[in-house]
Amino acid sequence: MPDAIGAVIVAAGSGTRMAGADKLFTKVAGRPLLAHAVDAFQECAAVDRIVLVLSEQNLERGWELVQRYRFAKVSAVCAGGERRQDSVRAGLAALGPCDYVAVHDGARPLVSPELIERGLKAAREMGAAAPAVPLADTVKEAGPDGIVMRTLDRSRLWAVQTPQVFRYDLLLRAHREVTAEVTDDAAMVEALGEPVRLFEGSRTNIKVTTAEDLELVKALRARRARRRLRTRPSCTLRRWPSGRRRCQREYTEGIRWAQKDSFIAPRRVR
Repeated sequence: MPDAIGAVIVAAGSGTRMAGADKLFTKVAGRPLLAHAVDAFQECAAVDRIVLVLSEQNLERGWELVQRYRFAKVSAVCAGGERRQDSVRAGLAALGPCDYVAVHDGARPLVSPELIERGLKAAREMGAAAPAVPLADTVKEAGPDGIVMRTLDRSRLWAVQTPQVFRYDLLLRAHREVTAEVTDDAAMVEALGEPVRLFEGSRTNIKVTTAEDLELVKALRARRARRRLRTRPSCTLRRWPSGRRRCQREYTEGIRWAQKDSFIAPRRVR
């Protein structure tokens, strides 16, 4: 029997570094930024259901987004908490038991189904996994006065991203037992003494926290769209017996035009 896979997409932050703009609903390539993140999980064949965690004031907009773009795998939209880990805990409760759960920041719109699949493979081997890329810059530790204390060995340092993937029971235990404030879920699992495996992330899987990040995402998304245009299905004109010419698309690149006729509106979680 295949594993049951769930996803919690966390987007309950205040976005204070965006000068008052709501980054989650800013349009990127004609869609809200958040929709791009959800779409990757919708298109990932391994993922069965998705929970979207939003701030209280964005719940209605979240509902509208799910229904407009017919994200059929979204089973619930719920309100987050004061801290990021409180929001994840609320998402886990709304998701319910499953074998593995992927936790993703909604502000990372360039995640891909392939990255999600890599995370699942690593989590099946270790129980907990996080995507990461090696640091390219020299990293220095400084005191409050800005004076350098030491230069760190970057060969052992990694920039960690999401989606982070865990056995559901392991992550739920971490959220129950770890009360200290953390910046990601992997840190909570580490606090239990459990191993976390790093797997290959993506340098384009950036998190939008500033206006400059948003412009970079727009540029990367535009580049990705141009690449798809170069590999789009060919259109062959053929003459049918009636004499009419018809355009027959040959889907040679595995382009998916998902039919979402079975869409069911997710439940509200207050």
